[in-house]
Amino acid sequence: MSDKAPATSRLIASDRVEGTPVFDRDGGRIGKVHALMIDKHSGIVAFVVISTGGFLGLGQAYHSLPWSAFRYDPALEGYAIQIDKQLIEGGPSFRPDTAPVFDEAYGKRVTDYYQSPPGAVSL
Repeated sequence: MSDKAPATSRLIASDRVEGTPVFDRDGGRIGKVHALMIDKHSGIVAFVVISTGGFLGLGQAYHSLPWSAFRYDPALEGYAIQIDKQLIEGGPSFRPDTAPVFDEAYGKRVTDYYQSPPGAVSL
């Protein structure tokens, strides 16, 4: 039996979101969910860090995207986003060994870049 919390039909534990594939609007896989960044005070998912590229840690990059851009697609068994890959590549990102300080200023940088307010997707 898995030590991960079971998913319900509409709710999912954060440990089950991490590692979930992320697809572009055409169904092409662009990466996977690395982490959810949650506002400690409001409990709202502010943004998602996805990992892209790389093999055995080489060439891997992390990109921060607004949670509001993610929609679960049961057919893909992953999250579909409507953001162009070129826009993602130009947005807030970092390498595995150079993680930024995840503070309010960084969160604002993510939301400003994507012109999307932070917040959870409504159920």
